[in-house]
Amino acid sequence: MQQIYDLVIIGGGPGGIGAAVEAKVLGLKHIMMIEKGDNHSQTIRKFYKDNKRVDKNYKGQEIELKGSIDFRDGTKESTLNYFDSLLDSGEIDSAFNSEVESIIKENNEFRIVTTKAGYRAKNVIVAIGTMGKPNKPDYTLPLSLKERINFNLDKCSQNEKLLIVGGGNSAIEYAIELSKTNNVTVNYRRDTFSRLNDINLKMIQEFNGQEKLRLRLGMDIVSVENENGLVKVNFTDGYYTIYDRVVYAIGGTTPVDFLRKCGISLDSEGKPEFDENYETKTKGLYLAGDIAVKSGGSIAIALNHAYSIVSHILNSK
Repeated sequence: MQQIYDLVIIGGGPGGIGAAVEAKVLGLKHIMMIEKGDNHSQTIRKFYKDNKRVDKNYKGQEIELKGSIDFRDGTKESTLNYFDSLLDSGEIDSAFNSEVESIIKENNEFRIVTTKAGYRAKNVIVAIGTMGKPNKPDYTLPLSLKERINFNLDKCSQNEKLLIVGGGNSAIEYAIELSKTNNVTVNYRRDTFSRLNDINLKMIQEFNGQEKLRLRLGMDIVSVENENGLVKVNFTDGYYTIYDRVVYAIGGTTPVDFLRKCGISLDSEGKPEFDENYETKTKGLYLAGDIAVKSGGSIAIALNHAYSIVSHILNSK
């Protein structure tokens, strides 16, 4: 029978690490941390230069740590080493190179689906950063078409001629949803889809066979131009097509898209909604770290979020 975790944590940054460690210290037994990168602390690893100073606080904010983690100012290297020691000493399950595709609550239990596996949990903490942005193509996108070229579904309407660019699960999910009320074509530079889960692969084959949408595979886009206010897309086969709108889904999912897939409600400004305990409107689903602050947060704030959330989970039993 599949393991039901007391807590699954999405994200392997300071907030996620803090949540995993505090959960273990405070008495939760079965803990899983899921990270889409190949190791924890991806922002520090990728964006910090060697020997860069890493501060506990942010822009002069003095934050007193509440939990058991004794984090102090240091360098990139000492910070990574400290987080290594925290994770190595605790009996915490982890899954790296695993991107979460959805979180669904069913019968007081969460089902977390990733690109590699599925997990079940009593509680979930989403502790992702806000630095991730959608990938953009190499060719120039005209500024005059800003309102007609998108990287999520926010501005899509009905009865439009649409091009969805990409071959991953997000692209196919966009296409299937939009094809209910629009004329949709999917463009993928490869001849076949190699990254789709079984459900999406089956659906795209069925929809293509029923002519609910069209597939334009094995060709790339050369350039995009403004054609009387519409989007003219020039392909490598020498042909072009004019679309009302183009939606790129070529990686780097935006936090807004991700939060929606997790069933987290957003306010009128597109910010996630949560209460004083960092709990969203879905009981047992929490936010920690950068995603739970309006402006830049510190490592200390992320660690305190983790302590507060785990304490709330235990007090709610």
